[in-house]
Amino acid sequence: MAGPLRAPLLLLAVLALAVSPAASASPGRSQRLLGGLEDADVNEEGVQRALDFALSEYNKASNDRYHSRALQVVRARKQIVAGVNYFLDVKISRTTCTKSQSNLANCPFHDQPQLKRTVLCSFQIYTVPWEGKISLTKSSCQNA
Repeated sequence: MAGPLRAPLLLLAVLALAVSPAASASPGRSQRLLGGLEDADVNEEGVQRALDFALSEYNKASNDRYHSRALQVVRARKQIVAGVNYFLDVKISRTTCTKSQSNLANCPFHDQPQLKRTVLCSFQIYTVPWEGKISLTKSSCQNA
């Protein structure tokens, strides 16, 4: 009975060594900790999906009459777990469009001092892309 299991176990051991940070790191290159936080490219598809979702949830929860959108992504990080955790720090600003309007992605930001509002938000978004799951697990905002 041990015979049929030997090949898959050997393959698993070889695969574990191949993807191990110590085995793949070259001298002078920093090692990545599996499951650790790493910086993410803001233009990466997964980061953009997480950002869009977080902003959608922010706007749904907001009692503001105006739609808000990202002014600047200050920091984007990700963590590979049983899915992907995205940690985003984003400056969000109020636009001139009300929430009832369409095509909100291109709304200009308010420039009138009494209507201008910018907040800095930290979002944690958990995704399991291969199952189509996404959720906002943490959100906090403060005036910027």
